[in-house]
Amino acid sequence: MTTVHRQATGYLVICKGAPEFLLHSDVISADDAMLRTALTKAGEYAGLGLRVLAVAGGEALRRPASADEAESNLQLLGLVGIADPPKPSACATIAAFRAAGITPILITGDHPATAGAIAAEVGIAAKADEVVDGLQPASDDQDRLLHAPVVARATPEQKLAIIDARQRAGEIVAMTGDGVNDGPALRHADIGVAMGRRGTEVARQAADLVLADDELSTMVAAISEGRRIYANVRRFLLFGMSGGAAEIMVMLMGPFLGMPLPLLPAQILWINLLTHGLTGVALGAEPADKGVMRRPPRPPAESVLGAGLWKRILRIAVLITAVTLAVAIWGLMTGREWQTMAFLTLGTMQLSVAVALRGRPGTRENPLLLVAVAAAWLLQLAAVYIPPLARLLGTQPLPLLDLAVVAALSLLGYAGIRLDRKLHPR
Repeated sequence: MTTVHRQATGYLVICKGAPEFLLHSDVISADDAMLRTALTKAGEYAGLGLRVLAVAGGEALRRPASADEAESNLQLLGLVGIADPPKPSACATIAAFRAAGITPILITGDHPATAGAIAAEVGIAAKADEVVDGLQPASDDQDRLLHAPVVARATPEQKLAIIDARQRAGEIVAMTGDGVNDGPALRHADIGVAMGRRGTEVARQAADLVLADDELSTMVAAISEGRRIYANVRRFLLFGMSGGAAEIMVMLMGPFLGMPLPLLPAQILWINLLTHGLTGVALGAEPADKGVMRRPPRPPAESVLGAGLWKRILRIAVLITAVTLAVAIWGLMTGREWQTMAFLTLGTMQLSVAVALRGRPGTRENPLLLVAVAAAWLLQLAAVYIPPLARLLGTQPLPLLDLAVVAALSLLGYAGIRLDRKLHPR
């Protein structure tokens, strides 16, 4: 950039720009030794992570008639090194991305030495040869663009090329930016993230998300929250579908085992009301697992029931069904209130499954779930021991021994989930 200023004795011309351009052009009138020394010093500053500008100036008796006239025969005034250090949280943020299976890439318009120094400081790259110079002919190599952790002096077109290369490789690409020239890349990325404070209006309009605090670490928290929500969706599906499948299997298999109607319709509705109501809602408030940010991202094409979830649903459903039918058969063979025992077992086992599905068992996180399970179990008992409810649902009071048997066997739901997690961690 060149500016012209009126003075009492004529005009002052000041020019600034990147050293690698200004010191190789016809703008500056200086001997080769001085230019080489200045370029060497600029490289040293860039290696320290500074953004370097060369400044030149000159005087003229009359106003320059054109830009070419103004930008000629100027004297080198010096170099300016501008420090723009990474935020204190940058290293921890990059480490958190890597632990979560996310590959951070630095794409910048800065000098390769500056980009390399910053990348090494925050942990993106460790070697100078990992930096691709966007002005070099080799930077058009798609393979290098795909694998380079740092791209310096990148043009808007090259940013798009990098995103395209990684998307063609099957990767999901998030792009952060704040400038006007970041707009196309923000729009083209799978997730465009703009800075809310220092970002331009173009960047904010092109992005899918805007960071109101301009903190990259906010993305770590957002990713963790997204994974928590997704895990809770799968957690609820496991809880709800295993219980529902167990109810169906109990009703289908009961008649073949000498129980024409294992459960009354009102009893099934009561169980569903207690398990899928407040208990199911409370499951959605479970905190994230401790290791949620130490797992790789799930494949984009993976179903919400993938990664073995549907198999786990079947395993838990079979367990609930087997225990419920076993209690009912034992009650039938010994002259007990077998239908009421099956009703209590089926409901209580599902509640024990809900407790076992906690994201952080053994902690005080999400006390609402424990309250919901306790309230649901008390209502389950009320359906047996409070006469109006018992008449409505067709249940009979159970002796304490039978209730103890039902309660003890229902804990197999908790044990089954914990064992299944050990055998099938994913």
